[in-house]
Amino acid sequence: MTISGFSFIRNGIKLYYPVVESIRSILPICDEFVVAVGAGDDDDTTREKIASIDDPKIKIIDTVWDSKYFVKGIINAIQTDVAKGACTGDWLFYLQADEVIHEKYLAVIQHRCEELLSNENVEGFLFKYRHFWGDYWHYHDCHGWYPYEIRIIRNRSYIHSWQSAQSFRRFDYYDNPRQKNGTHKLKVARMNAEIYHYGWVRPPSIMQQKKRALHSVHWGFKRAQEHYDQLSHEFDYGPLNRLPVFTGTHPKVMEERLKEIDWQDRLQFSGKPNPRREKHKHERLKYRFLTFLEKTIHAGQPIGGFNNYILLKNVQDL
Repeated sequence: MTISGFSFIRNGIKLYYPVVESIRSILPICDEFVVAVGAGDDDDTTREKIASIDDPKIKIIDTVWDSKYFVKGIINAIQTDVAKGACTGDWLFYLQADEVIHEKYLAVIQHRCEELLSNENVEGFLFKYRHFWGDYWHYHDCHGWYPYEIRIIRNRSYIHSWQSAQSFRRFDYYDNPRQKNGTHKLKVARMNAEIYHYGWVRPPSIMQQKKRALHSVHWGFKRAQEHYDQLSHEFDYGPLNRLPVFTGTHPKVMEERLKEIDWQDRLQFSGKPNPRREKHKHERLKYRFLTFLEKTIHAGQPIGGFNNYILLKNVQDL
């Protein structure tokens, strides 16, 4: 059995993505790691940082992002497929550049992949998520933050990145794999492992830059520029005391990142949200109420929402 890791990135170091840590976190169980690196700004050093890992298993594909695909994040899915298409493993382990795996899960993941390699009914694996917010010691457990997502898929030509590279689907055709029609949800098994998502852990000024960049590939440059030119240059995380405190350990590859945090004085740890800004999802009454119901009545399971997968039950018996 072989496992290929894959990802994509552009301006990653400039926008404070833990892309090096992300790659290093699963490299021990990968036979190769393919990453599509988009040509970024002159002051970005993402390609150099990835190359400095200096591991022969890493394969860099240099790409140029076409702005005509800066609509609804389509460019993200295209770049993901570029990296996927160069993978040779039986299983393909996808990590976005702000996602990291704790080393305690590596043996679990490898064993599960071996266990179900011959079960062709299993098209992928579903991971749990932990979404950190503001710093490394607060995280989201509220309604509206996806609790699970597909991150390992079989190496099949008909499986493609879906929408804004959020997940994967099986396609009936390849002419235009960005359309919704003709796609099918993957049949997946649970993976008893957690993705540590650090996409919302950045200095407030860089967080705002990252949101501008993200909206640029969804809205186009002009609309994103007009929108963010009217906002503060720093992102407001809001009062962190409204979120759970993380008391576990972070992956070892993140140790230096934790030491480098220097924006605590720009975070709000108590008090009320700034009434002059738009409320975050977890601050809105509707989502607070749904979160309460999920925790107290629904055994912690999401109420409603959309699942982009078919979860196989009793998969060991299939």
